[in-house]
Amino acid sequence: QVHLVESGGGLVQPGGSLRLSCAASGSILSIYDMGWYRQAPGKQRELVATINSGGTTNYADSTKGRFTISRDNAKNTVYLQMNSLKSEDTAIYYCNAVIRTYVSVWGNDYWGQGTQVTVSS
Repeated sequence: QVHLVESGGGLVQPGGSLRLSCAASGSILSIYDMGWYRQAPGKQRELVATINSGGTTNYADSTKGRFTISRDNAKNTVYLQMNSLKSEDTAIYYCNAVIRTYVSVWGNDYWGQGTQVTVSS
């Protein structure tokens, strides 16, 4: 069994910064891609950023230059540093990871419970 636990969300003013963390735990053999997605009210869940096991990153156009994704493989943790936040960044942010466990043949998708980020003055 695998769990992803996010932390670091909250309320911030426009132009401010927040750092999200997501730690994976459980019977983990390997973690492949890790990433962040978000879902605003009335909208579909969308990609924010991803990072593979080698450190290659991918960003949504709306977050390039403002957000930075990173990971600590020793801690099974992925981070999202969010700078220059805008009101349109308000959403629930979900952590995602493709993880192979000791009882699986290949990697499977796992999701965190989500953390609220609200950007408002």
